[in-house]
Amino acid sequence: MTMLTNARSTFSAIGIREDLSNIIYNISPMDTPFLSSCGRDTCDNTLFEWQVDSLAAAAANQQLEGDVPSALAVTETTRYGNYTQISFKTVATTGTAEAVDFAGRRSSQAYQMAKRAKEIKRDMEKMLTSEDLKVAGNSTLARKSGAVNSWLGNSTAGDSNIIDGSNATPAGIANAGNGSSVASPSTSDVVLTMNMVNLAVKACYERGGSPDTIISDPGLKVKLSALGGATLADLTTETKGDKPAHAINAVDVVVTDFGTFKFVPDRFCLGNQLYVMDWDYWSVSYLRPFQTVNLAKTGDAVKQMMLAEYGLRAKNGESSGSVIGVKDA
Repeated sequence: MTMLTNARSTFSAIGIREDLSNIIYNISPMDTPFLSSCGRDTCDNTLFEWQVDSLAAAAANQQLEGDVPSALAVTETTRYGNYTQISFKTVATTGTAEAVDFAGRRSSQAYQMAKRAKEIKRDMEKMLTSEDLKVAGNSTLARKSGAVNSWLGNSTAGDSNIIDGSNATPAGIANAGNGSSVASPSTSDVVLTMNMVNLAVKACYERGGSPDTIISDPGLKVKLSALGGATLADLTTETKGDKPAHAINAVDVVVTDFGTFKFVPDRFCLGNQLYVMDWDYWSVSYLRPFQTVNLAKTGDAVKQMMLAEYGLRAKNGESSGSVIGVKDA
């Protein structure tokens, strides 16, 4: 078939209005499970400190009748501290760019600043779940806040709540629990087992913690579901009337000897470890909460900075634990 002679078509027509949607589609993940689950408080200095204490080991405590007791030796509290770190992003927009009519947004500057705030929140999640060590900083070195893995564990080898998946035994760390060091797997990563998770949970329980969440990268979350009994060979189907059947192949909650745990995936977690968290003992302390700072105007442009200054407060790192050096397959 051929087109009708001299029929007007869209191919060479002039004046057709553009069809540009006013919706901007963005699927970049914005969930931040660790940051959202932590408490929130404030601090008044770049170095913020706290104290932890513990009770003496339980004993039979059987005393003589009429005995004259001696005073017990006093054990002092332990003083810990972490540093705040600054995260910011800057956006500049010309006067012309603010004046023209953009699709999907009234103000180019406001839209870009909103994006930067979301990006900083993602940066915070990535840092908090990393192995960053605390750094005091100086005029040429940025301050760093010690991340979660630098606050876990015990300094005694063979008696730690950080489980090394390479041999499924505790990984002792020198100077652990003060933000200055992290545990490293003894060999290359090995496949995660439920026994490793149970060992970490058990260690937290023995120290007095009551963790209720296991957080990991998506790959290890899938492995945890399989370990919890949700395998392709054992799918559960559900039907409700004439609605389609549902095949259930996930475990989001597991009951262990030491409590019930939620399995939570985190896109920003390190790929070879998972955390067993007691959220009551973790918070993010803000020296300066999220804020927009107007910078000096230079020429025909507006320049602003989205900023936050914060640090991780590990109220007692022994409350939680981790399994390191593992993989999903």
